[in-house]
Amino acid sequence: MDLKSLDIAKLLLPIALIAAPASAQHDPEDYRADAEQVIQLIEQNYAYRDRFPDAQIPINATLRAEADSVDDSADLLAFTERMLLLLRDHHAITGSSFSDSWALVPSYTDLWIIYRDGVYLVDAVRGGSPADRAGITAGMRLTHIGNMPVDQAVAAFWADLGEGPNVHRESQAFAARVLAAGRRDRERRLSFASDAGALSVDLPSMYDEPRAASGPITVSRDDDTLLIRFNDSLGDEATIQAFDSAMADADDAQHVVLDLTDTPSGGNTTVARGIMGWFVDEPSPYQIHEHPAEELRTGIARRWTEFVMPRDGMYFAGDVTVRVGRWTGSMGEGLAIGMQAQGASLEGGPMAGLLGAIYDLRTDRTGLLFKLPAERLYAVDGTPREDVSVP
Repeated sequence: MDLKSLDIAKLLLPIALIAAPASAQHDPEDYRADAEQVIQLIEQNYAYRDRFPDAQIPINATLRAEADSVDDSADLLAFTERMLLLLRDHHAITGSSFSDSWALVPSYTDLWIIYRDGVYLVDAVRGGSPADRAGITAGMRLTHIGNMPVDQAVAAFWADLGEGPNVHRESQAFAARVLAAGRRDRERRLSFASDAGALSVDLPSMYDEPRAASGPITVSRDDDTLLIRFNDSLGDEATIQAFDSAMADADDAQHVVLDLTDTPSGGNTTVARGIMGWFVDEPSPYQIHEHPAEELRTGIARRWTEFVMPRDGMYFAGDVTVRVGRWTGSMGEGLAIGMQAQGASLEGGPMAGLLGAIYDLRTDRTGLLFKLPAERLYAVDGTPREDVSVP
């Protein structure tokens, strides 16, 4: 297949190496050593090795050759981005990026694509996004990326990474989501089909979308319901104070709704535990952790339960519903399963299904940072977090 003859070639060719100043501290051998260490760190720390045949991290001849040819910081970052794509895991990302790196999913995508019975389906559309404004709706079929049929585009995506055509169904969906999100620095040309006909649209990058300056939460009240919407703010400790203020006048007779449908960027457990602390009156488990790397290294399994603690003078005993969707990701998912463990009801649709808890990993010689799911996470009933269903 001659990718250069197709519009999508500009998306699938290896990432443009943006000029980086030469470092007097590092020579090419340092960068090649760190490329090899990236592979080793993934093999040693990735918590979901069992997703691959024989629990072996995928590394093929194409990526091996790229590792051997790394000469500088741009080469190393490009190799690491491409190596992480082989994991088919939206939660595995680099700490830095190029202007034309693939958009992060789900944080900077407006379409959630699934693969079912040979068809790429729009499962969800982000409200208020370019895709939403263009009239794309759930149930439509994604047919083309640029001018290339989507199945060919997906095959080309994997071929560019040295992978063959026989990839798992979830690999198909992963690639389609990345392609639909597009490169950070350019528009996307996407085509769809439905019973109403065909639709082709040019959509701006989500990186060009203005972020609403609405504070960490949005609160609305009526006589019976207190609705608190989190504005992708679970990584902001100011969210705790804002939430405390919103809950201060809550009446146990009210119905509290926590809207997590805009939390794709995750957050941290401090914020989540600060929120959950309002809904417990004694130490209560909210999720289970497992650290496979320790068992891999020592042969001794490690698993533990994390608890949420009550907060002095802050307790709500009424009914709680947690609203979730495809843009409920990472810590948003953790907060959802934690609230479910405290008796809250979940409503909405499937969540992002991001795998595990991520650790920051750094190479020794040049200090390249990347983030990898190194812990497996479970609901308190033992269900893997990524498999928790919404009634």
